[in-house]
Amino acid sequence: MGRPAAKHLALGVTALAFFVDTLLYCLLVPLLPRYAKELALSQSQVAVLFWSYALALLLATFPVARLTDRFGRKAPMLWGLAGLAFATLAFAYSRSYPVLLVARVLQGVAGAATWLPGMALVADHFPRESRGSAMGTVFAGANLGLLIGPPLSGFLDHYVGPMAPFHLGIALVALDALGRAFLLKETEAIREPPIPWKVLLRNRVVLVFAGALALGSGFWTLMESALPLDWSVRLGLGPRSIGILFGVAALAHTLSSPWMGALSDRMGRVPILRVGLAASLILLPLPVLVPSPWTVGLAMAALGLNLSFLVSPCSPAVADQVERLDSQSFASGFSILNVAYSIGMVLGPLVGGVLIDAVGIRWAFGILGAGFASYLGVTRALKS
Repeated sequence: MGRPAAKHLALGVTALAFFVDTLLYCLLVPLLPRYAKELALSQSQVAVLFWSYALALLLATFPVARLTDRFGRKAPMLWGLAGLAFATLAFAYSRSYPVLLVARVLQGVAGAATWLPGMALVADHFPRESRGSAMGTVFAGANLGLLIGPPLSGFLDHYVGPMAPFHLGIALVALDALGRAFLLKETEAIREPPIPWKVLLRNRVVLVFAGALALGSGFWTLMESALPLDWSVRLGLGPRSIGILFGVAALAHTLSSPWMGALSDRMGRVPILRVGLAASLILLPLPVLVPSPWTVGLAMAALGLNLSFLVSPCSPAVADQVERLDSQSFASGFSILNVAYSIGMVLGPLVGGVLIDAVGIRWAFGILGAGFASYLGVTRALKS
């Protein structure tokens, strides 16, 4: 494991990298209406612009994981930063849909080249007994980018000018580059061959926690697609109030993520996951059941906290398993989580949408809560 100074540098640089990557991903969201108007984009073209990121992230995951485990963590993170810089410049100055599409694909590849080496770097430097807390801290950096990215982009666009969000993005990329290039120290080269995929896919713990991460990402994506319409019709809420409610959930998740990771270091990964799954039975349906905006706010705060129970133990649990297999191929292990996360993002709105159409949103969210709780049965064979 790394020396104290190296550990703290790795933690700080990775948290900054995750923050910048997530914030730049979110910058585009409030600006989409203008792009759609200026380039006369159809709804399907806008959808492709978003799906291209997820597809590129998914396709790049396994190659980036292998490169990271073979050649070290620092080089892929620098390659990813170059892609992120180009994508940001392309979004800032291009008014061509094909160029924007290429930029979005590069952004997805850059995301894989940031997250996989970054998580592996943290796993390299922090032992099992403090790994959950460290990973919770870097994920809090990402959650902060998710929390402030869209409102900050909209504010700068409205009050400063249409180029202001991208000027901020370019400045953040430059700051991120300084950290990755000059503060990040490479770990020792891994001499053994990367752990085979079939070994990871036969590991029950890896599969159970990958499934839990897919559940968490799927439900969050479903909330983003389904709750605004319900709140608008049922409670008469507008975009500003809806944004605040999602911000409450994101803030609760951001603040609780490091704490939940530390708790998993002390109590074990499996007990923390089980608490989140059990609480889901009650908490998941609450946003569509409670009768007023302030009670919805409380429900969203509880869901943000519950999301930390579900997802914070996942990465350290997989890192623990890789270590128990006498390997340092952490990026290969995390690639399974990356794929699970992407699958959850895709399937969450689809499965949830079918349920909502079939039985209504209240019953649908209740069924999903029961489904999450039933996943407890999958964890029965796992040791704490």
